[in-house]
Amino acid sequence: MAIRNIREIGEEVLTKKCKAVVEMTPRIKELIEDMLDTMYEANGVGLAAPQVGILKRIVVIDVNGDDPHIFINPRIVESSGEQFGPEACLSVPGKSGQVRRPNYVKVAALDVNMTEFELEATELFARAVCHELDHLDGKLYVDKVEGELQDTSCEEETEEQ
Repeated sequence: MAIRNIREIGEEVLTKKCKAVVEMTPRIKELIEDMLDTMYEANGVGLAAPQVGILKRIVVIDVNGDDPHIFINPRIVESSGEQFGPEACLSVPGKSGQVRRPNYVKVAALDVNMTEFELEATELFARAVCHELDHLDGKLYVDKVEGELQDTSCEEETEEQ
């Protein structure tokens, strides 16, 4: 497949609300494969379609590096608990910040066969789900940072997205 350009903070596409996917097409399948390739190439744990310039409700997440999850038209149907920790984003290179998120989420979405499923996520996976779903509504984590953004240009970014 192909590595796509990751859009960065300040680009208008990152502020737009995405449209639902109504049918699986060859172009959507190619987009998903490209998103996975792009995420892995950039060493991220998640990527949302607007981050590659496409206003579709599609997210890919892989917090372990070997277990990719694909979410089409995802929505959080339940959340609880709280975690507070560092977040970074492939669309905000060289920066990180402390963000408060639920520690548990249940997500409902469609898979690549357009079959509905639910999935429960905790800790880093829950953080990644919340972070990526925010992208689908034109929101960036920098708007939720408590305190100042930190430079990470000399550090390895361990959490994405």
